[in-house]
Amino acid sequence: MKHSNDSKVTEFILLGFAGQNESWHILFVVFLVIYIATLVGNIGMILLIKLHSSLHTPMYFFLQHLAFVDLCYSSAITPRTLQNFVSTKPSISFTGCLAQLLVYGIFVTSDCFILAAMAVDRYVAICNPLRYPIIMSQRLCILLLLGSYTMGFLNATVNTGFTFLSNFCKSNVINHFFCDVPPILALSCSSIDLNIMVLTIFVGFNLTFTVSVVILSYTFILAAILRMSSASGRRKAFSTCASHMTAVTIFYGTLSYMYVLHGTNRSQEQEKVASVFYGIMIPMLNPLIYSLRNQDVIEALRHIGNKCF
Repeated sequence: MKHSNDSKVTEFILLGFAGQNESWHILFVVFLVIYIATLVGNIGMILLIKLHSSLHTPMYFFLQHLAFVDLCYSSAITPRTLQNFVSTKPSISFTGCLAQLLVYGIFVTSDCFILAAMAVDRYVAICNPLRYPIIMSQRLCILLLLGSYTMGFLNATVNTGFTFLSNFCKSNVINHFFCDVPPILALSCSSIDLNIMVLTIFVGFNLTFTVSVVILSYTFILAAILRMSSASGRRKAFSTCASHMTAVTIFYGTLSYMYVLHGTNRSQEQEKVASVFYGIMIPMLNPLIYSLRNQDVIEALRHIGNKCF
């Protein structure tokens, strides 16, 4: 749909995936199963940590909020995507698109900083175990969490604001399955140089800062582990970090692929697949990553199961 320079876009058409019209029923079932698993896994993790006193530690405090932000940003895009699979007109209002991008941006960015805070927590636990309860106080944990949400809000509001200040006169068809900054900017008929600069600065800072915190924390952790004389102690230290490192690698890898390595050498369909992975798959995978090899979580589940049954 083309628009003249003086027209105003009131809704966007979400193009979705290639071949979506022919295979919508398969896509609907797959996305629905993933979303149900996401809801069950993350809500279950939140309730488990809240109900079991042995999990009332800084590590699980951050994990509880990681589950919350995963749930929120997945819910910002998946229900609308499911609706569009069965709709004859896969559209979203201008306001709805703005709200989707804002909510999604807040919680994805918060996810980055919470993962960094969890890396700091693991550093203190392994490198300063005797001072761990003092350093990782409730006050510090709350400050780190508030800082994560603040950075998420700041990043999302600035990028969303700059994005929707653009004039959309080329088309109202977004070549994506949800409202994200790059495909929306592709519709702008005004200069997007400032938008690209702002996006690069904010995303670059967020990724550089949080990845640097994670790398620095794990550099000290690795050095501390290698100094341990006990093989069992090294294995225990590695096991406490394995879940977090797995989640960090998957999350930052796909996010970097989407925004830092964004370029014309990749097809739009490849970018959509990457978006599915970090926007829909990762929120489902995180509860599994943090529970399958986590003895504390397994014991808590077993304890609650015994009480219930």
